[in-house]
Amino acid sequence: MSINPRAFHLAQKPEGVPKVSDFELSDVSLKALEEGDVLVENLYMSVDPYMRGRMRFMPIGAPMFGAAVGRVLESRSPDLPEGCYVLNPHSWHSHFVETSQALTVLDPDLAPLPSYLGVMGMPGLTAWGGLLITGAYQDGETLFVSAASGAVGSLVGQIAKLKGGRVIGSAGSDEKVSQLVTQFGFDHAFNYKTADPLTELRKAAPDGIDVYFENVGGAQLEAALTHMRPHGRIPICGMIAHYNDHGEPSPGPRNLTETIYKFITLKGFVVSAFESERATFQTQMAAWIKNDDIQYKETIFEGLEAAPDAFIGLFSGANNGKMLVHLAD
Repeated sequence: MSINPRAFHLAQKPEGVPKVSDFELSDVSLKALEEGDVLVENLYMSVDPYMRGRMRFMPIGAPMFGAAVGRVLESRSPDLPEGCYVLNPHSWHSHFVETSQALTVLDPDLAPLPSYLGVMGMPGLTAWGGLLITGAYQDGETLFVSAASGAVGSLVGQIAKLKGGRVIGSAGSDEKVSQLVTQFGFDHAFNYKTADPLTELRKAAPDGIDVYFENVGGAQLEAALTHMRPHGRIPICGMIAHYNDHGEPSPGPRNLTETIYKFITLKGFVVSAFESERATFQTQMAAWIKNDDIQYKETIFEGLEAAPDAFIGLFSGANNGKMLVHLAD
């Protein structure tokens, strides 16, 4: 079997928004397979905003990493036969050798393979767990979600709609705003670059909001705090507006006193908190997809070489839904 293994490494620490020159693509050597090992060819890889934060702590020359879907080419493990599909943590790699214990077998009949990096994978579980578990969302409540056209935000809004809620979302272009309403079923959406968030929230939900799913930070968090109802909850998934701050602390909201007399709860989380619920989540999400209750979008770049451009595009809104890179058929 003739293969040409390649992988991206961190060439230099990014300053502000990452640049293509911050990454280096090079040939890599793979170890010989031992008992329990498999050789995997990656088919799709994910790029996600959280990778920017991790780059702050990675040493120069370290391999980039994240979630990917691959196919087993060669196996010395009875658990992973040749030809099976696996979820793995070795994105930014064309091929790799790994022990079977580090990989998760995927069912291509349950859902399309790329979806295991999006709606059926980490973003989907983040949306489901962040809203229903961390956010303790109750049927019929009013929800505001920022970055609502992204892989996580679009699912958060749709799940709330399935539970009878009123949903408001923000996005960075008029096209995405229209999509939130016409395709994803949001009750109201606005362009945060041209509209005032607090004005939009007051217009769309005169009685206030119960849950704000936080993806952005800054002015939208301030607006949400001002317009929260008593006992409101703010699950904090991310604050992408501040991921590329360089050497300066991120500006905090100026109205945290709103939390006191409204009994507002702000709670951060990461997707690993919901790992024990993954099977329940995937069963429910697969049923929603099958019944067309959930719609999702994917933006796909072609070829491993395109991975830096795909990643950088996350910070300018180049993605419509989940950002993926297609590596092989």
